[in-house]
Amino acid sequence: MSKTRVLTGITTSGTPHLGNYAGAIRPAIVASRAPNVESYYFLADYHALIKVQEPARVQRSTLEIAATWLACGLDIEKNWFYRQSDIPEIPELTWLLTCVAGKGLLNRAHAYKAAVDRNRAEGEDDDAGISAGLFMYPVLMAADILIFNAQKVPVGRDQVQHIEMARDFGQRFNHLYGEHFTLPEAVIEEQVATLPGLDGRKMSKSYDNTIPLFAPRDELKKLIAGILTDSRAPSEPKDTDGSALFQLYQAFSSKDETAAFAQAFADGIGWGDAKQQLFERIDAEVAPMREKYEALMAKPAEIEAILRDGAARLRAQHATPTLQRLREAVGLRDLSQVAVGAKPAAKKEASTTVPTFKQYRDTDGKFYFKLMQGERVLLQSTGFASPRDAGQRIAAIKQGEIGDGASDFALGEGVSDEEVNAALAAFVAAQLEGEGRHA
Repeated sequence: MSKTRVLTGITTSGTPHLGNYAGAIRPAIVASRAPNVESYYFLADYHALIKVQEPARVQRSTLEIAATWLACGLDIEKNWFYRQSDIPEIPELTWLLTCVAGKGLLNRAHAYKAAVDRNRAEGEDDDAGISAGLFMYPVLMAADILIFNAQKVPVGRDQVQHIEMARDFGQRFNHLYGEHFTLPEAVIEEQVATLPGLDGRKMSKSYDNTIPLFAPRDELKKLIAGILTDSRAPSEPKDTDGSALFQLYQAFSSKDETAAFAQAFADGIGWGDAKQQLFERIDAEVAPMREKYEALMAKPAEIEAILRDGAARLRAQHATPTLQRLREAVGLRDLSQVAVGAKPAAKKEASTTVPTFKQYRDTDGKFYFKLMQGERVLLQSTGFASPRDAGQRIAAIKQGEIGDGASDFALGEGVSDEEVNAALAAFVAAQLEGEGRHA
């Protein structure tokens, strides 16, 4: 049985907090224990350089995050654990993807657009203070994912766009150079995808509103006591909607515990009592891991050895062979293998070219597909809301389920139904032949 590849990482730009743990680390580690999963964990230190120019902070954060994952139960014998910068094939793939990535799509990346909007609000030039690193961040993230053909990527809801962009870059590369990349899917744990911080906004190092995951017990209690609440008095019913306290409690509790806490809100629990319950619930889960974390932080050389070993094995088994194939695909080849005097093979006539489906995302944000034979468009779809919807329609067409009077695609100019049916038959025959060759 083949395993599903799941990849996740955290940028090494600060101290791990409760949001990192509940939204990424914990669900990823739980998922990694399934027998049908192959998990990849990485420390995204290249990403950190986009917004942190303090070398000591990047180094310290890398140590803290590595120790955190190990303390939280990561089994390095069964999972890949590595530092991004120890895999030089990742930045090389970033460049290959940069050469196929659409600038228009990058213009719409949330982080870049937000930075431009801030500049405009302040009367600055659109790109004032914006580095090329920030602009190209989605391409580096795509390389992180595509180099190992990860199928599932646990992310917060605000990162889903980056997974969609990785799919787009992978599709474009596949269209130009053949099927090399698996297209990833985002995985979101709905209840804890984005946790609130001390001020009610998303818990983020950028807002300086985080609760460090392994803060000492007394500090943890003090931080929770400082969480922003409204002015409702004890015995006055309180809303769970929009309550940072309730959302945090929910992320660390069972359904029954959450229901009981919601009832306490309805019954008018005092904010002080609610914060005490939250503190006790979080500390009960964190305390055993905190002890392991402190022991690991005292042995940085051991953590360094673990990371280097993970990267060396991963490069040998996956990254280096993958880049060799991709270099060959794009034409970065050994010149000694070129026959002297040889000319490039002539292009096949469209009539002898195997039909192919091309799936892509257009500038309107919707997903489309074409059935192509050479340069000729046989079918052109209308727009779909998601790549999955488009992919499912393609799968149905491949099975002959075109549908009478289908309204979600149109025949190409001058193309008849008979030509489309013949092309689909040729497509299926080519697939069967391929399966026979590789059986």
